[in-house]
Amino acid sequence: MDSTKSNEDVSHVDVISAKDLLSSGHRYLDVRTVEEFNRGHIDKAINIPYMFLTEEGRVQNPDFLVQVSSVCQKEDHLIVGCNSGGRGRRACVDLLNAGYTDVRNLEGGYSAWVDNEFKGDKAEAEQFKTACKFRP
Repeated sequence: MDSTKSNEDVSHVDVISAKDLLSSGHRYLDVRTVEEFNRGHIDKAINIPYMFLTEEGRVQNPDFLVQVSSVCQKEDHLIVGCNSGGRGRRACVDLLNAGYTDVRNLEGGYSAWVDNEFKGDKAEAEQFKTACKFRP
């Protein structure tokens, strides 16, 4: 009997392993806002925001699962990432509960990716670190 998935059911992947998985056919689902995505993203990432920034604060995208299902199959191998890991984890829970079978949250999100893979201007890399209130 299937039960409702929670944060504890989410698999996590570090950035080094994620890079290897992406080069072997996994897809990257970036759940950050369009504005965050446009500042920088992983090559070939699919951007479907999990939350929107409104005057009232962040609100969940009510069409998230419908939008994901329009570009991803439930059997696809997905790595889900946000800026630091929180939205990605919540998105993974929703995806698992919707029947997606191979979903992993990128530990530390795009900020961790930048920390480990960024090759460009140092000032730009610092922007991603400070864009998340949970990062030093």
